[in-house]
Amino acid sequence: MTATIASARKPARRRALMYGPAFVAAIAYVDPGNFATNFAAGSQFGHLLLWVIIAGNAMAVLVQMLSAKLGLATGRDLPQMCRRRFPRPVVLLLWVQGELVAIATDLAEVIGGAIALNLLFGLPLPIGGLVTGAAAFALLGLESRGYRRFELAIAGLLFVIIAGFVIDTILAGVDLGGIAGGAVPRFSGAQSVLLAAGILGATVMPHVIYLHSSLTSAHTRDLGSGPGNGHHTLVRSMRRDVLVGLGLAGLANAAMLIIAARLFHPSGRPADSIDDVHAGLGEMLGQGAALAFAIALLASGFASSSVGTYAGQVIMSGFLDRSLPLAVRRGITLLPSLVVLFAGVDATQALVWSQVVLSFGIPFALVPLILLTKDRSVMGPLANRAPTTAAASAIAVLVIGLNFYLVSRIACG
Repeated sequence: MTATIASARKPARRRALMYGPAFVAAIAYVDPGNFATNFAAGSQFGHLLLWVIIAGNAMAVLVQMLSAKLGLATGRDLPQMCRRRFPRPVVLLLWVQGELVAIATDLAEVIGGAIALNLLFGLPLPIGGLVTGAAAFALLGLESRGYRRFELAIAGLLFVIIAGFVIDTILAGVDLGGIAGGAVPRFSGAQSVLLAAGILGATVMPHVIYLHSSLTSAHTRDLGSGPGNGHHTLVRSMRRDVLVGLGLAGLANAAMLIIAARLFHPSGRPADSIDDVHAGLGEMLGQGAALAFAIALLASGFASSSVGTYAGQVIMSGFLDRSLPLAVRRGITLLPSLVVLFAGVDATQALVWSQVVLSFGIPFALVPLILLTKDRSVMGPLANRAPTTAAASAIAVLVIGLNFYLVSRIACG
């Protein structure tokens, strides 16, 4: 009887152990850059760009599934596989842009945490940036005691973010007609395209394309899994992990835009900065709504900054087969954020532009991912089928096309 129960529990345990990586990835999809771009989009254009969030989330689900599947099939992360399969000059180029992506990511996350601390406790932004960096470092310390502790801490912060926007959405109410109209793809001028690029950059995050494969490969190694050793069962568990984790992140992103479209757009009240959003929520919905927003922003800043630094470690270690002490790594990505804060640059505009930079980093992670996951010599039986490769390729073409269009509009003034 005992042997039978243990036998039944083992497959369930294997499936359960595949849950977690997508929740770490999901935190990057609700980082402070999302707060800035989503509220800006909703306040300026109402529900118009809701379809961008929906499409971006669908893209993110597919991309993160491919990243996780690469880690599951190979036991290695995307940067490691690039180093093994691509020419050295290509690998170096990918590493340089990956580092730039890590810096842009940390810029958004540290600034977001600093703003939240200013809203909640009145801390000056530079001091808030230092506190956010320290909090991220403490969260990363959990990883040294096992990735499960880190994943659980990040998942807890994700639920704090979601709870904040559930409260604010209930208080604000929803416009079902506006939501239905916002699901129809369209733009309204160059500014809407700029915000769409920012939303996309904040939704499909290149650094967690790298990180997700690393987290999944760690889970795979702990399971002692190899090709043909229950892989398809684990793939199903991985897919559920991605659907739940990123589905929650997608709902939070949609809620941000819907709240802004419901409250700020019809009133004409500006939401040009996170301070504006916080003040507006307090005046229109009460201080409870403003507090829920600020706590969600703080949880996002702390969690996403630690995830960004973790991804930076994966990028350097994978592409160069070298690593830095965690404190040095934290300092490299934190310094540009502190420079921006001490220089007095408009924090919200820095957030929005950091997301635009991230959108330009997506193809450099996505194209290698597609090339590797469609290769049967790399993936074995888990290689992409033709429709999957076609869908992923369409995403890459769409992102690259949107970025070229954005550059041309900016160049033309």
